[in-house]
Amino acid sequence: MLRTIAKLPVLGRLVLIIYRIRVGLNFVLTTVGRYIKWLFTSKETTNLTYDLRDDNLIYLEHFVAAVTGKTYQEIHLYFREILEDQAFYKHIQDLYQHGADAFKSDKEVRLARRLGWYVIIRITKPKLVIETGVDKGLGSCVIAAALLRNRAEGFEGSYYGTDINPSAGFLFKAPYNQVGKILYGDSIESLKKINEPIDVFINDSDHSATYEAEEYETIKNQLSANSYVIADNAHCNTKLHEFALKTNRKFLYFQEIPKNHWYLGASIAVAYGKES
Repeated sequence: MLRTIAKLPVLGRLVLIIYRIRVGLNFVLTTVGRYIKWLFTSKETTNLTYDLRDDNLIYLEHFVAAVTGKTYQEIHLYFREILEDQAFYKHIQDLYQHGADAFKSDKEVRLARRLGWYVIIRITKPKLVIETGVDKGLGSCVIAAALLRNRAEGFEGSYYGTDINPSAGFLFKAPYNQVGKILYGDSIESLKKINEPIDVFINDSDHSATYEAEEYETIKNQLSANSYVIADNAHCNTKLHEFALKTNRKFLYFQEIPKNHWYLGASIAVAYGKES
């Protein structure tokens, strides 16, 4: 039918344009509808939070399984562990509603790709985790929750977060701040003062290519063959991919698909396991 219409000179082109409008309109209207709903029901202004679509959550579990060398079933149990941690969710919800940044925080706790951070830390039992870019401190608490679980199992681990904003990290309070602290100031300058081996490094600060590359360069000599380097918002540039090639590491990328949200999702990438 469309092939026949397309052969008509002017009318054919017009009909095809109308047909293409119909094809794309459903997607556009769905996205706009979600945006309008978010505009009047959410208070968030940056670092948007959302749940992942059910199938996307399964794919994240497989992604973490591939990165850690564990089975999907093992990964799934760790996902359930944090998703069902009522004390963790109550801590975040209370501060979302009554903390310093309550005016720009939703009451719902939505972790999305940060679930991957949690499980990697639970599995690898790192002695030191560093996260650059703290913002509200949601990721800090996710990391600390994993470290606290590890400590309960006899594996000591600590956390350093870095942020240039002196008021960042309003969620990072007891009991989660028992496993680490936030270093305020330029992230690269803070990293230069850390002389310990780094087991898990998470870049989530300035996502410009130059700055991110400099962070990796700053910490590269403190990484072992077993260290994990995670780029949050890895879609912003390819610097972790380049770092993985430069340091002979494996590399995997995961793209989020949010559930019922106008935002198209962020991503994480991991450089891990030096090639032999």
